[in-house]
Amino acid sequence: MTAGLQPHFGGHGYYAFGTRYIDFTFHFIAGLSTGTLSASLLQPVDLLKTRVQQARSISLAHTFRDITRGPNSLRQLWRGTLPSVIRTGFGSALYFSTLNALRQHVFRSNLLASTGIVSVQANTARSSSSLPQLSNMANLTTGAIARASAGLIMMPITVIKVRYESSLYSYNSLLGAGSAILKHEGVKGFFSGFGATAIRDAPYAGLYVVFYEQSKRRLSQLTNATVSSGEMKTASSAPINFLSGILAAGLATAITNPFDAVKTRLQLMPGKYANMVQATRQMVREEGARTLLDGLGLRMGRKAVSSALAWTLYEELVRRAETKWTDADADAPL
Repeated sequence: MTAGLQPHFGGHGYYAFGTRYIDFTFHFIAGLSTGTLSASLLQPVDLLKTRVQQARSISLAHTFRDITRGPNSLRQLWRGTLPSVIRTGFGSALYFSTLNALRQHVFRSNLLASTGIVSVQANTARSSSSLPQLSNMANLTTGAIARASAGLIMMPITVIKVRYESSLYSYNSLLGAGSAILKHEGVKGFFSGFGATAIRDAPYAGLYVVFYEQSKRRLSQLTNATVSSGEMKTASSAPINFLSGILAAGLATAITNPFDAVKTRLQLMPGKYANMVQATRQMVREEGARTLLDGLGLRMGRKAVSSALAWTLYEELVRRAETKWTDADADAPL
């Protein structure tokens, strides 16, 4: 980058490069694109996880065999793709754009830095990130807030998605599913399991951002990748970001899986389980503590690939836009 064109943060929630801006809309579209892609590719894994979690007695092998031996097996593996794409696509769009806005705010906030609650870390030459470098506490807090906010907004489609994937319901359309839930459970039905979802997603997202940024920093220090103009080249940063995403998702998923198991039961069987605490106690009493780890392998595998894919593509889109717009500013007549 040339002098005078260093990236800085504008006063309205966007990156500024000269007179060009990577604003909220760009991050929304980038998140939507990456979320849609990962949801479409990994829907069979999500469906299998839901089926395994709906009852302790159902094994992965038995579930997969039943689906593949039935009619339209390939289509059945992708059952629920539409609500999954809507949920993950728009959920990722809201998450990335909100997270970016929060991180920029923290990055620019002298008040927050002066209190010692959060701190901004200097961006080293070997960083593979195109985003603001914050402290662990700031990463944990902004990640949790962004995910909880997106989760609340997308909760109705999340409930429909889980029921679509389950074998306990036979919805034929999104409209039919929504009408049935509203008729039998009221508006409250669209927010079944929100407590468990929030307790799962907020810590997961916060821990993910912390582990992700720490992994990138460590891997960037270990690699012998070429550094150019104070930033790691894309060819080197993409593998680092992808591997960091896998490691971060694996750790965060293992820690938060019990909440995911409880959340699934609450959304599938609202008549049997009244709330998160009661559901947890009943599940452990009837099926043992291991039931809280149901679907861990599937969820860990799916989260590792989907999160790594989404974050790597997202950061590359931001990096490419940054490079393109900065070069445009450099070539512009003074």
